[in-house]
Amino acid sequence: MSEPEGPGAAWTEFSPPNPPQARGTSDEGRQRLKRAPEASGEQSMSTIADVEEHWPVVSSAELLRARLVTVRSDKVRTPDNHLAERDVVLHPGAVAVLALDDADRILMIRQYRHPVGRLLWEIPAGLRDVAGEDPWVTAQRELAEEANYRARDWRVLADYYSSPGYSTERLRVFLARDLEPVPPAERHFVPRDEEAYLLVDWLPLDEAVRKVFAGELHNGPAALGIMAGYAARSEGYNRLRPADAPEEQ
Repeated sequence: MSEPEGPGAAWTEFSPPNPPQARGTSDEGRQRLKRAPEASGEQSMSTIADVEEHWPVVSSAELLRARLVTVRSDKVRTPDNHLAERDVVLHPGAVAVLALDDADRILMIRQYRHPVGRLLWEIPAGLRDVAGEDPWVTAQRELAEEANYRARDWRVLADYYSSPGYSTERLRVFLARDLEPVPPAERHFVPRDEEAYLLVDWLPLDEAVRKVFAGELHNGPAALGIMAGYAARSEGYNRLRPADAPEEQ
């Protein structure tokens, strides 16, 4: 197994002579890998859904443990018996909230993001850093802390992995409606660092969609939440999953 060479090298592969049959992968999984996409378009869309799959990890080494994330390097055995080295960022996950008022305006917050050197307009969001806490509870807390609002009607808009090529970060985006301000006497959160400089404003949903297409909004959870909220409105919000829906379907 050769080691990565040069800046940005992330993986290498090794092909042993006369490779034996792949181990650790189910027959069903191997058949999925062998099947090519249907060029005719006859395959039913109802069969397209993400499924769980685990390829054997031959070895794993921790490279970094920081306040928020841990980075490890895994050597993974592929179904054709190659070894591929993959760097994995372990992340606790997060939630985000698309909060809509009765006029279909989105509650937006502007926050400084140091890694990209920008002030980004986003929707309220936060880390799932409380062990065992339901993501719906986390979302309610983040909406109250970052925007001083709460909601009576909660739904699940979307679940997604932000960068599955190297990170375990998973986000659940909620739709919150029937909003009301948190009374001043119940506001106990004291913002610090970047959160001490948040700006809050309202953006009509239709205009938000245009801004996503125009490249004026760059935050991932906000873009997905906006587009999902726009699509859900056309079909009726009541068709969305309940706020306590399980994450694994």
